[in-house]
Amino acid sequence: MTDPKTEALDRSDTRLRRDEGLVGALRSFFDRVRSGDLGMLPVVVGLVVISTVFSTLNPVFLAPNNLVNLLFDAATVGFISLGIVCVLMLGQIDLSVGSMSGLASALIGVLWVNMGWPLPAAIAAALGLGALVGLLYGVLLNRFGMPSFVSTLSGLLALLGVQLYILGPTGSINLPYASVLVRFGQIYVMPDWLSYMLALLPGVTLVVLGLRTMARRKAANLSTPGLSVLLVKAVALTAALLFAVYYLNLGRGIPWMFGLFVALVLAMNYALTRTQWGRSMFAVGGNSEAARRSGIDVRRVNVSAFVLCSTLAALGGVLASARLATSSQQAGTGDVNLNAIAAAVIGGTSLFGGRGSAFSALLGILVIQAISNGLTLLNLSSSLRYMITGGVLAIAVIVDSLARQSRVSHGRA
Repeated sequence: MTDPKTEALDRSDTRLRRDEGLVGALRSFFDRVRSGDLGMLPVVVGLVVISTVFSTLNPVFLAPNNLVNLLFDAATVGFISLGIVCVLMLGQIDLSVGSMSGLASALIGVLWVNMGWPLPAAIAAALGLGALVGLLYGVLLNRFGMPSFVSTLSGLLALLGVQLYILGPTGSINLPYASVLVRFGQIYVMPDWLSYMLALLPGVTLVVLGLRTMARRKAANLSTPGLSVLLVKAVALTAALLFAVYYLNLGRGIPWMFGLFVALVLAMNYALTRTQWGRSMFAVGGNSEAARRSGIDVRRVNVSAFVLCSTLAALGGVLASARLATSSQQAGTGDVNLNAIAAAVIGGTSLFGGRGSAFSALLGILVIQAISNGLTLLNLSSSLRYMITGGVLAIAVIVDSLARQSRVSHGRA
């Protein structure tokens, strides 16, 4: 006679094995969504809605060359948003990223064009200044307990003042149009064959890492998602990327500048998910006191986040000057701060700290730039762009707050 406990365990094992398939993966996905773990679902839905609306109002929106221009423009602010993700994950903020990017742009014009420095030296000086500014913010937070809102707001004004001072009465410096930097920001695109090769890499990487994870979990007698789920994800991702590359290659192709941005997103994602520093970032953002008691050097984590943020803001300013072929007093002003912070939040990084992803900057800036590009094609005023972007940011914050409350109620906070 069979033991009832053994039969129950067998039924549980059978149900567990069944859940490892596609149906189980879908059930697990919907369970996470219901519990408030939305991931990047809202931003993907937002991109689909935005594309549908603007392409209906103006078919040029989805034209290949317009999308190529969109990627060129998205990359410059995308670098800044990637740095914002780092500080937001700690529950901090950097309000000076726009001014930092504007100052870096001004330095390129002054050092390279006016003073005759080699271009690599001018870029290194701009990035080095960004790192020093980030270090200062970290010290002010760690040593004096100055809230990042106050220190970076002060930095916003100070950096803007320095930018205006070094540019002088002329207010702008034109960069050589035939230079490598300007052509990188305006013209250079990947060869077709290389873009197709790169489109295959994410799917292959997903399969290799997935198989490795499955092997480790099986060795530890843990459940695995199943090979069919892994293959479906890899095939879907590869098909989507190949179609995107094919469609963009009908126009000018994929910009090298956007490729550099994606490469940094992947590097940041690896650092956040596969290194001790990345785990420390999540821990400090979730509860800094608990992280300190567990042996994490919270001060060092704070400094690293601000240094990365300001350095990436400087890099965004350098590439913005390349995109516009000029260093001017208007660089870094206007909606740069808004767009960089909004992109990180819209992409899924929590304002409360402890939750975020490097891909938040990528997806978020695509949403922001799609709105800006679509409104420009419709010949609408910048005032409407500000209002709509602000509305989208407000919706993203509301969704983040509601999702956080749902995670708390389901014990997933």
